[in-house]
Amino acid sequence: MRGPRPLVALVGRPNVGKSTLFNRLVGRRAAIVVDVPGVTRDRNYRDFTWDGRELSAVDTGGFEPEGGVAAQGSEALVGLVQQQAQLAIDEASAVILVVDGREGPTAVDRALAELLRRSGKPLFVAANKVDSEKAKGEAPLAEFYELGFGEVHPVSAEHGRGVGELVDAVVEALGLRPVKADLEPEGTRQEEAGEGEGDADEDGTREIRLAIVGRPNVGKSTLVNALLQENRFVVSEVPGTTRDSIDSVLEVRGQRFVVTDTAGIRRKRSIAQRVEQFSVIRAMRAIDDADVVAVVLDAMEAGAEQDARLAGLVLEKGRAPVLVVNKWDLAAQEGATQAFYTRELKKRLPFASWAPLLFVSAREGIGVERILSEASRLAKQYRSRLPTHALNELLEAIQLEHPAPLARGRPVKLYYVAQVATAPPTFVLQCSRPEAITDSYRRFVENRLRETFHMRVPLRLVFRERKRRDRPPPRAKKGRGSA
Repeated sequence: MRGPRPLVALVGRPNVGKSTLFNRLVGRRAAIVVDVPGVTRDRNYRDFTWDGRELSAVDTGGFEPEGGVAAQGSEALVGLVQQQAQLAIDEASAVILVVDGREGPTAVDRALAELLRRSGKPLFVAANKVDSEKAKGEAPLAEFYELGFGEVHPVSAEHGRGVGELVDAVVEALGLRPVKADLEPEGTRQEEAGEGEGDADEDGTREIRLAIVGRPNVGKSTLVNALLQENRFVVSEVPGTTRDSIDSVLEVRGQRFVVTDTAGIRRKRSIAQRVEQFSVIRAMRAIDDADVVAVVLDAMEAGAEQDARLAGLVLEKGRAPVLVVNKWDLAAQEGATQAFYTRELKKRLPFASWAPLLFVSAREGIGVERILSEASRLAKQYRSRLPTHALNELLEAIQLEHPAPLARGRPVKLYYVAQVATAPPTFVLQCSRPEAITDSYRRFVENRLRETFHMRVPLRLVFRERKRRDRPPPRAKKGRGSA
């Protein structure tokens, strides 16, 4: 069973360059970077791969109270940043304290260092804004050793200077091994020998891991309680991999489920009450371990920005989502209809329009049993392997129905398709010019796969150029004077 990616938390006082370093690590401008202390961001987490090692990063830079940093006294600022750091420490495998390398340690830096040392986790100091050798010579780097973290890493997040050495140190401390790309030809992977696709009971039935995620107060725990009351075959309750999460193991009609209630998503501290975005970091742990994820929506206010963020996170991690609209009894009393609600939700979550949608009332126990049956169906699709001959028959039909777009006036040919992985189903399509495949055509092919094989789980499509096979040399043309 897959485990969660190690989480690397970036903490520090405002305006030291945490978001810039975050963007450098994940290789994209996933954070808004403005030269203003305390700027808020839309996203604060991202998976990334470093030299074959899979990690996640979280930037705590966006968590500021109403009124901004300027409105805070020094004591309030110290307390605020400590709260941010504590939230990250709770979930992180390693912590990078980002400081301004051009200045000496401030009171906030020292307070944070004291807090971090008590965590017992691998700690690193990134002395940022050291943009050149001259700046390195002028920076008071020796003073940062007083923080008691061991080695100090001078970096320039803006220019990438020293960042590689910093992440190498993190990877070494965590003991991470490279992960092989899972795109080998069909018939060579362990799954085909019956290994590597998840845990199995003694009778050969694999358990299904179902995570329950959602915004605060949407009824997650009530939903889990309803599931357990409806199905009284509870085996045990054990601490989950996520802090404050509980794994409930139950068996229904011979199928074993591990249901994870992500209680850690709840607002636990005053700072978290103002910033619901941080809840996704706790949800990441449960999602990483799940096969199917029930994204719980509030029928009275579904389709909110946080709903979209959580659903997007589930798809980014390649897990099978089921959208569960809770409190439907209250919405129905207000005159809402499922048809109207479905149309509106697809507008707000267009990227997950194919995901199953269930309307339930956890409080009344209405429709709750459908979640487990849907999870069972999705888990089978998630682990399924489609026949190669049927895939290629579909590929031929697709090209006749809607050929790939021209590339510089020349046709793009799709030669062959094979499934190379499961969980989620992953397909490699050999073609003549993969760079010419547009996003719209990729979506068209994906939709045809869904329609043909009734797939309602994430699908991954990889377009690759077909390798040219050795061909015999061309025959010489007969000309004048030839025998």
